[in-house]
Amino acid sequence: MSPEARIIPIDAAANRLSPSKAARLVGNTGPQPAARRSTKVASAPPAGEATPPVEPPSDSELSALPDELRATLEQVWEFIERRRAGDYAVDEFGFDAELNDHVLMAILRPLYRSWFRVESSGLENVPATTGALVVANHSGTVAFDAMMTQVALLDDHPAHRHLRMLGANLVFQTPFLGELARKAGHTLACTPDAERLLGRGEVVGVWPEGFKGIGKPFSDRYKLQRFGRGGFVAAALRMKAPIIPTAIVGAEEIYPMIANAKTVARLLGLPYFPITPTFPMLGPLGLVPLPSKWFIHFGDPIPTDQYPDGAADDPMLVFNLTDQVREQIQQSLYRLLMKRPSVFG
Repeated sequence: MSPEARIIPIDAAANRLSPSKAARLVGNTGPQPAARRSTKVASAPPAGEATPPVEPPSDSELSALPDELRATLEQVWEFIERRRAGDYAVDEFGFDAELNDHVLMAILRPLYRSWFRVESSGLENVPATTGALVVANHSGTVAFDAMMTQVALLDDHPAHRHLRMLGANLVFQTPFLGELARKAGHTLACTPDAERLLGRGEVVGVWPEGFKGIGKPFSDRYKLQRFGRGGFVAAALRMKAPIIPTAIVGAEEIYPMIANAKTVARLLGLPYFPITPTFPMLGPLGLVPLPSKWFIHFGDPIPTDQYPDGAADDPMLVFNLTDQVREQIQQSLYRLLMKRPSVFG
């Protein structure tokens, strides 16, 4: 998800809908997240500004449809009406909880449940109400690992936590993708934002291997790359937030990178340009990820509240904690690999 995929943050937008209305949102196949306070509310279109008329389906048209399809269309229409009226909330980072939970996550859930068949464990190690820093290995050529971790915490955690990820400059410089990342709750990787989110009780995600991890060759699969300078550890120390070492198995096999076309990458301004067994040889079909079997394990938390104030400025302590996190993730990867019967489960 990012260069030094540092830390992902931001605090969740308020869910201004009642539980009964929230349950009827389109695409809502997952559980409902806890409500949060928002700091910015989307406004309706300015007075006098023309908006294209959108007519709802007529009663006669709806009555001719099966009950299930009719209910779905009614939910879709309610959702569209709320968006057109500006009846939704975003926070200061642009996080749109309604859009994220019921549209963006609805798109990812079939991948999580049916394609990758993700099994998550150790969710009890992620606190239900307070801030925490999730630190995970990064791989797979495309950052599906970060997105699947986001679904795991929202759908499978008892408190349905939002994962706020810090992304690389490239993410937010890319048209459409940057705006989508903001609406999904993520922000540019920087220590001040990470600390602010942790201080507000958010679960912040970081992938310290960055592009070194996600763009490594298939021959180096499940071998952790360097974790950078430990900025994520310093942020956790300052905010007294626990660090949750997280291991992800399965992402390495979705796009096995057998070569890196460096010249093409430089021309396109990318950190790497992958050559896989299916891409670019099969064209658009080669963009379909392979259905590998996934495991995500949230490991035992590493507490930071026992360290004195100013500990984040001790480079040796930061280095030792960074190394401890890295080693804990590497050992978890080995255990998960032994648990998986085969690549495709």
